[in-house]
Amino acid sequence: MLRIKNIKISVKELDQEKLIKEYLLKKYKLNISDFKINKKSIDARHKPDVFYIYEIDTNISDKKYLKYDNIEEITDEEYKIPSLNKTLQNRPVIIGFGPSGIFCSYILAKAGLKPIIFERGKKIEDRIKDVENFWNNNKLDSNSNIQFGEGGAGTFSDGKLNTMIKEKIRQKFVFKTFVEFGAPEEILYINKPHIGTDLLRNVIINIRNEIIKLGGEIHYNSTLTGINIENNIVKSIIINNEEKYPVDNLVLAIGHSARDTFKMLNKNLEMVPKPFAVGVRVQHKQDLISKNQYGDLYKYLKPADYKLTYQTKDGRGVYSFCMCPGGFVVNSSSEENKVCINGMSNHERNEENANSAIVVTVSPSDYGSNIFDGMKFQEELENKAFIEGKGLIPISLYKEYKNGDVSTSFGDIKPLFKGGYSFANINNIFPDYINNSIKEAMENFNTKINGFSSDDVIIAAVESRTSSPIRILRDDNFESNIKGIYPCGEGAGYAGGITSASIDGIKVAEKIILGNS
Repeated sequence: MLRIKNIKISVKELDQEKLIKEYLLKKYKLNISDFKINKKSIDARHKPDVFYIYEIDTNISDKKYLKYDNIEEITDEEYKIPSLNKTLQNRPVIIGFGPSGIFCSYILAKAGLKPIIFERGKKIEDRIKDVENFWNNNKLDSNSNIQFGEGGAGTFSDGKLNTMIKEKIRQKFVFKTFVEFGAPEEILYINKPHIGTDLLRNVIINIRNEIIKLGGEIHYNSTLTGINIENNIVKSIIINNEEKYPVDNLVLAIGHSARDTFKMLNKNLEMVPKPFAVGVRVQHKQDLISKNQYGDLYKYLKPADYKLTYQTKDGRGVYSFCMCPGGFVVNSSSEENKVCINGMSNHERNEENANSAIVVTVSPSDYGSNIFDGMKFQEELENKAFIEGKGLIPISLYKEYKNGDVSTSFGDIKPLFKGGYSFANINNIFPDYINNSIKEAMENFNTKINGFSSDDVIIAAVESRTSSPIRILRDDNFESNIKGIYPCGEGAGYAGGITSASIDGIKVAEKIILGNS
């Protein structure tokens, strides 16, 4: 099989496949009837000219074409689930059914181990009703919300799949699994793939049904409330302070918001505080972002995203996070008297506004070196946001945020929120070093995207759960200091996003399978 790289086609052209074939015939004298796209990205470095850049795979095997720099021979490596050689005494138990828990469970189920999953929230069909009731009526269910429930926090997001980790074979398996269960095939090749919250929900339901078909069990409304340990080995767990289950292999895929669970686990498991980031979420008109990124050809393309970074004069890092083209800012709170927010987009990303978090890095030197000091810092910000917003999402136009005032009306940008909002002085939520860092970065970002710091840009707070403030320590076998317990995914401090969390879940499943072979 030959892979041909760097095929450049103008985004204005309608029949991209025809032009790719014409390009191959003209440049390489290759007459092919079929090919598979391996990668597709956008090159907008030389506006007004904007191109798609393709990397395609063909079934041609003639090595004479390898003389060209842009052609290489490839083998299509596929992920293989390790083989299990003996039966476990007890079925493996997974706590949490977000991305890491889902893929850990799926691999274990495919290996014939019939995992038992406990999820503190509800199944998606019921969770959606609770979330919408919260957005519409401000009535929070502390166990069924954007943070807790089947699919994890990523279910109510953009469904972004891009990641910085280099795990090509496992990553390809994750993407293929999503496609197998209903995600669009384009995620296999486009740069910065995403599924969208509207499609991701059905994908997760389909994976859940497959796990059950393979013999797995999923228990909802089931919170881990205790662990019984003997001689430094896990023996059983307690669910909802009542039911006791024997366990030899316990996977903790608890997510980054299970604060009560972290405190319970601290009695036995070794943990350390870790850096994370906090800040605000900004809304711009999507057309402004797309035109800045792509020029006048933006109308031929899907809504543009951006990635911005800046180091302040004081040396503090500020960056855009979880950018959602054509989406909403959503109230993602999970605790009473606290407000935190996130971004969400459907697959088409066809809403009028773009939004992104603009966050500032914080570390134990800012909030304290005790294990739960980072969590306490998050809680304090969320409580201040609740107070400033009078129980709703506190918002401001950038002009008033910059000047320390309270806005009274919107400008040209119409607000797009899920959940109620209230004008507030967002400066009162953060320490000065965070406010100053955000404002300094916003002015710098305006030099990269013209209009980024316009007066009527909508600012909302507080973006506090960019990643876990805690890492549960584990060894090279993915086990904690207690034998048989496997901290896993974003909540345990080993991932950041849907793809990396899914891959971490796969790795933990492999260790359980191979460790008992």
